Amino acid sequence: MKTLDKIPTGKIERASKLVKTGVKIGGNYVKYYGKKLVNPELSKDKLNEDNAEDIYDGLKSLKGSALKVAQMLSMEKNLLPRAYVDKFSLSQFSVPPLSAPLVRKTFKKYLNKYPEEIFDSFERDSINAASIGQVHKATKDGKELAVKIQYPGVAESISSDLALVRPIAIRMFNLQGKDSDKYFKEVEHKLIEETNYILEIRQSKEITEACEVIPNLEFPQYYEELSSERIITMDWMHGQHLSEFSKSGFPKELGNKLGQTLWDFYMFQIHGLRKVHADPHPGNFLVSDKETLIAIDFGCIKEVPDEFYTPYFELAKKENIENDTIFMEKLYELEILTQTDSPEELKFFKALFKEMLTLFTSPFNEEYFDFGADDFWLKIADLSERYSKDGQIRKMNGNRGSKHFLYMNRTFFGLYNLLHDLKATVDVNRFSRYLS
Repeated sequence: MKTLDKIPTGKIERASKLVKTGVKIGGNYVKYYGKKLVNPELSKDKLNEDNAEDIYDGLKSLKGSALKVAQMLSMEKNLLPRAYVDKFSLSQFSVPPLSAPLVRKTFKKYLNKYPEEIFDSFERDSINAASIGQVHKATKDGKELAVKIQYPGVAESISSDLALVRPIAIRMFNLQGKDSDKYFKEVEHKLIEETNYILEIRQSKEITEACEVIPNLEFPQYYEELSSERIITMDWMHGQHLSEFSKSGFPKELGNKLGQTLWDFYMFQIHGLRKVHADPHPGNFLVSDKETLIAIDFGCIKEVPDEFYTPYFELAKKENIENDTIFMEKLYELEILTQTDSPEELKFFKALFKEMLTLFTSPFNEEYFDFGADDFWLKIADLSERYSKDGQIRKMNGNRGSKHFLYMNRTFFGLYNLLHDLKATVDVNRFSRYLS
């Protein structure tokens, strides 16, 4: 893959790149509607493929928060056409890496030395390149190390990038009015945190030390003396990415074992630490030869405040969903319903969230839950399909729920998908034995 010697960092330079992308997308629509005049039955499949290709190509050279948003969207498999999911998911593993001279320049700026002056060996070609940084393999004092280097200009361009992406997101997610600001501010805040590698090291150490009580779970050690605000050095962990492992033939018992570890890891964080690793995509987990699960990236940590945690998990109980008084009370507490809603909106969104919550919280109301069962996923797909085509929802204010839903829903949806890939049946309450 071709390497990058330069990343656009100026606001005007980055904006012009996205404007060019917008022009290409406009051209795709013109072609599509021209063909549709001739063939009224023409589907949007080719249009979606062309748009996904052009958006991805435009974002991958910018890197940073715009590409990170594409990565986040690729996890929302039920919100986007398949072409976008397939293309955007590449942003997790397959973007052009920085060239060796640019890597050396970054080291000199942030550690005041070139990599060959710090490590016994340093591989000039990156092992993988993603949205915010890329990873190189190195050795020092007999240890194999992974060195993550942040792309130049990423942290400084977050606000301007999100301003450019915002109109697309508003249209895609039906966000109306000034209330949408809270969601964009939440994304901006988390992305700024993700570019602070000193914060990432501190969070990584806190969570890994607390989660050592969970069996079959491993973490790298972090080396602060070899790290800075834009470079992280940690142990090189040997294993197969969860995405690759899940495509291989593995015994049901092993899928259950790894799935249980993953479930316990997340439930322990949420209920015990009140903070959670909110980026559960398969690139952040490895499966070792010892059949253990390895968590390797803690850039995105979401704190779960009490005022959200309490009503959120009270609504996970079946008896509360079925109790109309409690159900309505919690919908208001979680900002799903508001005092300004019309009677039509109250009726519509109460019914919608009753159906959604009954389905999405069903794992919490069982002793054991089979995430590999097709029935659960067919119901999710059906619900998503019905409401994506519902004309009524488009006419209403789509801003529903506390800002904390953004990353909590992302966490649970990503977790459910990983457990589905592992075809895992989990003991739902086993995690409680590890809570002190």
